[in-house]
Amino acid sequence: MSRLVLTSELLSILRTELLGSKNETCAILFGRAIVKNDRLARIVVREIQRIGDSDYLDRSEISAKLRPEVIAAVAQRARKSGESIIFAHSHPFPMNEFSATDGAGEMALLEFLTNRTPGVIHAALLVTPETTLARVLGCADPLQVIGVGSNIQWCGKTEPGEFAQQFDRQVRAFGAPGQEQLRKITVGIVGLGGTGSIVLEQLAHLGIQKFLLIDPDVVERTNLNRLVGASESDIKRPKVEVAARLAQRVNSQVQVRTIHDSVLLASVAEQLSDSDFVFCCTDSHGSRAVLNQSAYQYLIPSIDMGVAIVTQKGHITHIAGRSQMLAPGLGCLMCGDLLNPEAIRVDLLTDFERAADPYIVGLHEPAPAVISVNATISSISVTMFLAAVTGVPSHARLVNYNGITGAARVAAINQHPTCIACSSRGALARGNEWDLPARLA
Repeated sequence: MSRLVLTSELLSILRTELLGSKNETCAILFGRAIVKNDRLARIVVREIQRIGDSDYLDRSEISAKLRPEVIAAVAQRARKSGESIIFAHSHPFPMNEFSATDGAGEMALLEFLTNRTPGVIHAALLVTPETTLARVLGCADPLQVIGVGSNIQWCGKTEPGEFAQQFDRQVRAFGAPGQEQLRKITVGIVGLGGTGSIVLEQLAHLGIQKFLLIDPDVVERTNLNRLVGASESDIKRPKVEVAARLAQRVNSQVQVRTIHDSVLLASVAEQLSDSDFVFCCTDSHGSRAVLNQSAYQYLIPSIDMGVAIVTQKGHITHIAGRSQMLAPGLGCLMCGDLLNPEAIRVDLLTDFERAADPYIVGLHEPAPAVISVNATISSISVTMFLAAVTGVPSHARLVNYNGITGAARVAAINQHPTCIACSSRGALARGNEWDLPARLA
């Protein structure tokens, strides 16, 4: 199902304002429709326009109609900006579905907008006391309404079916609705190495059935000490192929789409817009910068993780790990000063540019890596994901791990009010209005 996504804060404001009257109430939202692989992946909502009393032509407990000049004004804005218009209204009465009257009004709106905003997808949204529903304007194609924040709000009806016995112990933990949510969503994993392969295996065991896997590398012999699912016969095979085989070995119902390429390419990074959640399991500052901004720009909740083992003169001095959720309301990697600008610059160079750059000296020295430390951080990250997606009562959204002391410390990063990646003055909810900080080719 395609998605209509907005921040949890905006969703709360919308529901409060539309349900604050005994009469039907309207609002207009503006966003960006993202189409990938010839289908609507998501509409990213950025702004709400309130409707004043004088903007209604007619309004009662069971209907509301806006003045033509209000519709004309928003259509003019959409024509100039290329934005999608989302027409929202309430049912203050117990009717958790669009009515026939709603459908007739949508068809009239669609006819009016077709010539004024050619090629732009618009939507209708319904708020009731029990739920929030959406669909593509003028047709029956439903949109999953998702409020994105430190906890993900999945709106609409959830009707769990029968579950395989293998999930019985999980359903006893977080309930049938939580298990159904895991079955429905698509998870993207970028980097299928020492942490990504473990995350994938755990998610497949949990019942995730749809994956998008991205990695440009092939299996090397030095990977075999920590690459779950790989063997000597896989050397020189793309990591995404080995990962896909691992997931399908765990659960034969899994559907896997693989991209054997780098997320540093804008065309690859944008494919993640058709995911509901992303795990960043890469050790590149450039790819982290791309995924960091993508999480906020497209409202795709993500978890970034990292592991570091430091040695001096043959002795381990530090074992550290970090797991951090990236979502509206949470400080990003830039706010936490966790990205190296020079490393990002180098990562984003093409091979030709890198060879010609006089400031790049020496070779990259491989870092120590041990599967048990990778597994610790991967497990912390998957538990964080479960908390955000299914409501498992775990509140940490940033965990720092000290392997020397064995301590896991919960922390937080304050959001910078003008951050280019995560603030409302930056990339937040801009969708394809802005380019990602990635290579075009």
